[in-house]
Amino acid sequence: MYRSRKQYLKAIKVITFLTLFLFIGVANGAESEQQLSRSEIAEIVKEELSRMLNEEGILDSAIDKGIERFIIKQREIARSKQQAASSEKAKNVRPVSVERDHIRGDINAEISLIEYSDYECPFCKRFHPTAQKLIDDNRGTVNWVYRHFPLEFHNPGAQKQAEASECAAEIGGNEIFWKYSDLIYARTKSNGKGFPIDNLVPLAKELGLDEGKFSECLDSGRMALRVQEDYENGVVSGISGTPGNILINNKTKEVYVASGAIPLESLQRIVDQLKSK
Repeated sequence: MYRSRKQYLKAIKVITFLTLFLFIGVANGAESEQQLSRSEIAEIVKEELSRMLNEEGILDSAIDKGIERFIIKQREIARSKQQAASSEKAKNVRPVSVERDHIRGDINAEISLIEYSDYECPFCKRFHPTAQKLIDDNRGTVNWVYRHFPLEFHNPGAQKQAEASECAAEIGGNEIFWKYSDLIYARTKSNGKGFPIDNLVPLAKELGLDEGKFSECLDSGRMALRVQEDYENGVVSGISGTPGNILINNKTKEVYVASGAIPLESLQRIVDQLKSK
């Protein structure tokens, strides 16, 4: 409340002086009709102290700081409640499966970064190398699971790119899925039309995939269901935007929601927190 010890002592002196002065006044005027009550004395002291503090701006400063602390505390409480609610929803996330998922890193890693992503999302593009660095820095401890979450306003591009990546995986396996995905993120300009649909087949050919098989797969639309399954599981797990990240300890099943293109340092803190003691 006080800016310095000097100001604090000054306030104490003022209170003491006023109190003594008023009580002496009461004693001297004990026989008069103007005798002050204890509550009246207290009120005068409060008014004088308030005047002194306001003159120096101490009270205003203290009030401002009090309001600031209150707002910060309320924000912390709100964030804590939001994280708790998000973590509860995140428990609906589909368990990581070697047979079903696209996994980069050690398939037996203790912790998985499950990313629900959109190839046309600029934040996903920014996050892609961050996720890779996390895996590189935590070899054997963390793996990266990619799931599809194409946003409506990025379609048809995002949807077709997701289907194309699944066709690449069907023909070339998990390694080709990641290579195909890496190249889309490296080349797209994002926001829906960043990577032309007409370039999806040439990209597959560039990676050595059979052009005829890839075209047949993409044109058939049969991968749309798989993409939709990822999307729907993301929704029930609390994902509403991309990149939607859920980190999970595969042993303890503890989860942590980390939405957005968060920096590497923040991701690492979450990983350290999730590690089994």
